[in-house]
Amino acid sequence: MKLFQNKKSNLFLAFLFLVLSIIGFMVKLPSVFRHYDKELHSLFYFLAAAFLNVLFAKKRFTRHILIFAFLYLLGMSIEYAQEYSNQFFRKRIHGRYDKEDILSNLKGLIAFSVLWIVYVGVTFFTKRPTMHEEADNSE
Repeated sequence: MKLFQNKKSNLFLAFLFLVLSIIGFMVKLPSVFRHYDKELHSLFYFLAAAFLNVLFAKKRFTRHILIFAFLYLLGMSIEYAQEYSNQFFRKRIHGRYDKEDILSNLKGLIAFSVLWIVYVGVTFFTKRPTMHEEADNSE
């Protein structure tokens, strides 16, 4: 089994990290990290986008957009779930719905997307044969 080439293992890894991430976001952040909440949101979504793009998108733009949309919607869903869980359990197990958290998630996703687009563009243009090389090969 080659790492990142087996679709079943990639799906299992993605599902495992999704479950762990949701659990992690539903638990209240330790007080040591609360001052860095927004930065941690951006970093998590940057790394999550990188992880999922390595597993599934490779250099496919459509898949990259789907991953971006999935993670953005996941972030919004988690924020709503945090607010709902506080009402449902009548005890605060997490913070509240925070628009700034969603904005921080988006910043992490955009930062990764910029890096990914630059990477894909550079690899596309550096691996593409020039017109001079194509003419030499056809002769």
